[in-house]
Amino acid sequence: MNILVCDDDKAIVDAIEIYLENEGYKIFKAFNGIEAIEVIRDHEIHLIIMDIMMPKMDGIRATMKIRAENNIPLIMLSAKSEDYDKIIGLNIGADDYITKPFNPLELIARVKSQLRRYTTLGGLETRSNVYQTGGLVIDDESKTITVDGEDVHLTPVQYKMLKFLIENAGKVFSIEEIYEKVWNETAHSPENTVSVHIRKIREKIEINPKEPKYLKVVWGVGYKVEKI
Repeated sequence: MNILVCDDDKAIVDAIEIYLENEGYKIFKAFNGIEAIEVIRDHEIHLIIMDIMMPKMDGIRATMKIRAENNIPLIMLSAKSEDYDKIIGLNIGADDYITKPFNPLELIARVKSQLRRYTTLGGLETRSNVYQTGGLVIDDESKTITVDGEDVHLTPVQYKMLKFLIENAGKVFSIEEIYEKVWNETAHSPENTVSVHIRKIREKIEINPKEPKYLKVVWGVGYKVEKI
């Protein structure tokens, strides 16, 4: 999912980016309200983290303009702690409010809570032919795969294999089970065939194939796509 972080303090934006990218989110940056609105117009954004005090256009005015067009979850971020500022932010459409300095774990929890509510209540359009775990996304309609927004190109067999595993994320499948599901035939000594394809997939979807984030080996049992 895509998150826009808007704050005129670059260090805060960079820190939030690190926290949330570690959770599998793709981050877009803006440093004032005008830039934030431009990002929203050009990209599909699923959640906004918005500072209040910024040059050119502050977070209050930016939030008002954003709310006039869409209902993207918005967490307001500010150094101000007075109740008056929180009330203004919530009254103009903010969904939550975090005061600086903030605990990274609290920020992550609030982000996940807002995204969970957004998807559960239907604010985000969901499609049954899109499979996602963390930054790994398979669109089965267009037959495309992206990892953190970057296109990944697999062979038809590799695509079918990865799709089967991500459809069943968190479940462990033996080499024989994977072979029979992908090739639709009884497995006869499929170890080399499946292992080669798995290695190729990991090389393409993992940042570091030696320390895989998505496609994991369960030694002595088989493979699984990790739920993230």
